[in-house]
Amino acid sequence: MTLRVRWLGRLPYAEALDLQRALHARTEDDYLLLLEHPHVYTLGKRADPAHVLTPPAAVGAELVRTDRGGDVTYHGPGQLVGYPIVTLDETPAGMRDVVAHVRRLETALIDVLAGFGLRGAREDGLAGVWVNGAKIAAIGVRVARGRTMHGFALNVDPDLAMFGHIVPCGIADRGVTSLAAQLGEAPPMRAVVDACIQAFSEHLGGTTVERADVAWERAAVPVALGADPSAFRRPEWMKVRADLGPGYRRLKRLVRDEALHTVCEEAGCPNIFECWSQGTATFMILGERCTRACGYCLVDTRKPLAVDPEEPERVADAVGRLGLAHAVITSVARDDVADGGASAFAATIGAVRRRNPTTTVEVLIPDCKGDPESLDVIFAARPDVLNHNLETVARLQRSARPSAGYARSLTVLARAKDAGLVTKSGLILGMGETDDEVRAALIDLRAVGTDIVTLGQYLRPSRAHLPVARWWTPDEFAALGDHARALGFAHVESGPLVRSSYHARDGAAAIEPSRVEAS
Repeated sequence: MTLRVRWLGRLPYAEALDLQRALHARTEDDYLLLLEHPHVYTLGKRADPAHVLTPPAAVGAELVRTDRGGDVTYHGPGQLVGYPIVTLDETPAGMRDVVAHVRRLETALIDVLAGFGLRGAREDGLAGVWVNGAKIAAIGVRVARGRTMHGFALNVDPDLAMFGHIVPCGIADRGVTSLAAQLGEAPPMRAVVDACIQAFSEHLGGTTVERADVAWERAAVPVALGADPSAFRRPEWMKVRADLGPGYRRLKRLVRDEALHTVCEEAGCPNIFECWSQGTATFMILGERCTRACGYCLVDTRKPLAVDPEEPERVADAVGRLGLAHAVITSVARDDVADGGASAFAATIGAVRRRNPTTTVEVLIPDCKGDPESLDVIFAARPDVLNHNLETVARLQRSARPSAGYARSLTVLARAKDAGLVTKSGLILGMGETDDEVRAALIDLRAVGTDIVTLGQYLRPSRAHLPVARWWTPDEFAALGDHARALGFAHVESGPLVRSSYHARDGAAAIEPSRVEAS
């Protein structure tokens, strides 16, 4: 058995909950999510609202009702939160032993504390772990269909004053403590995470651990000028012959006539000649200037211009003039717009559908900062394919796209799947990832229900961008493609020149409605 452990850094509570729910519902794999939350108070199913003593907003915290057991508790920076999503063994009577699961969590936490020289203990009738009579770790779980959700919160070095605004776990006569308070100085969070992985891999029954961490430190982006010049020397399989035939020229004129932007041009796609010669393009809405500066992307990052309200109709007109059976629409990131550009996506989908009713529509969206209401605007427009790219492995997220997040992207895809959409994502390889990291990312994408995946080679746009660390060979891409198909993706495009929209129509056509509903 493999325990898939993911250190996700700091993650809003709602995003972590949606990610838990997706992993709980869509995979049988065992996961352990480790993370921190921003300041939040959570109420369990049996919580007494009177145990919230101060309005959370007054102390900079959220208040969230959740479906775990227990009363009210606090999560915040400096507290290690763990969410084991595992399948419990059945008892001889066909039941799941929830109490035994809680005891395993307590035992694992006691082992973690022992590694730092603290003696943790249980208290009769009270879940959690205690040190010198004060609570150092809270536990609250939920079990449905034999699988667990929620888990534990271990106080490493949180602001203990935040517990003073509630009656923690409904227990008024006991204090709360932390590793920092007991030891005089907090151990590094990474050391506590390492200890938890060791203890929980033993007590949760995982014979092997597959670990993936988001970066522990934020790297500078872009990288220093003058990095490895060999990054510009492309192997033979990356060289593309330009085809400036009539199909290419016709589409180029159309893009100019309609004052449109395409990601094909703005991102320097190597497939532009092939796709344009066949009359296919990926339209880029919301202008050509992006509010994010990703380490791999060529798109302009100057201050964006105002959103053009007539753009959706121009895109729809271009789709009609090209006679497209499948239209792909993407955008720059527009964090300067209240909804992240969601309404523009919805308007463009609607315009294309009104004027081209037989055309299927695929959208490649940004994360809209993870805002559920903004994402729901896009989901409600019912695109035929909802694409959101994970882009790279967990460890490289902060250097490749510092304004995005690994867990957030998985959550966007999970929410789209919950909305009943066909989901798609992609990875670009060559920025320093390992084969095992790529395979772990593919497992995570499939675990949240992603239907279609693309894998392609990174090309460094300039010396101001991340260098190419590796040229993946065609055979290596083929092997990764086979791995992805074995995981259950309905359609896979894997090759050096593959990009998100490459053969997009083939991917959409490969999805059977019954398979999407079941995934």
